[in-house]
Order: sequence, then C-alpha cells, then structure tokens
Amino acid sequence: MKTAEIKLTVELDEGNNPDNILWESTDSENADKVPAKAMFLSVWDHNYKNTLKVDLWTKDMPVDEMKRFFYETLQTMGDSFLKATNETLIVEDLRDYCAHFAEKMGIVEGQ
Repeated sequence: MKTAEIKLTVELDEGNNPDNILWESTDSENADKVPAKAMFLSVWDHNYKNTLKVDLWTKDMPVDEMKRFFYETLQTMGDSFLKATNETLIVEDLRDYCAHFAEKMGIVEGQ
C-alpha cells in the first residue's frame, strides 16, 4: 500500500492571523513548499456525522481572488459530488448557481 503525506504550515502574526500558508506533499513532483493565499480543509467525521473544517486566508489575499477562490471551490465541489454520487440533476443545479455567483461577483468564467 502506498502512503502519501500532505503537510500544511501556517505562519501566524502576533494576533494569530495567517501571514503565510505553505503546503507540500510527499506525492508531488515538486519537493518545495508551495505558497498559498487561502485554503479550505474539510474532513468528514464518521463517528459524529459532522464536518470538521479549517478555513484560512492570509491578510494580503485580494478580494477579487477570494471571490474567484470561492467560485472555483464551488465548481470543484460539484465535480467531486458528481463523481461520488452520480447525482447529475443536483450538480446541474449547482452549476447554475455557480454561473449566478460568477455573474454577481463579476467573475469572467474561463479566466
């Protein structure tokens, strides 16, 4: 069995706000720590039937990039949900919402 490790490093300022977010993976071709401006981590707790979450972003994350990050996250959640459940109709609804979100946030799809 193969094992891979994903490591997140969050550098905090004196107020415990993220200054830098770095991530690395033992399964990546890139051995360097990769900087990120934001992250969402969700883990399903089977025992409590609940999601454990960590949502972080650096104070220098631009608002326009945060809007795009949410849009991209919603889109990829649809991809994952479709792959996991094959529920095409609800994923189509989510895609419609993503298009609405993009329009309201001034996000041009494909850029």
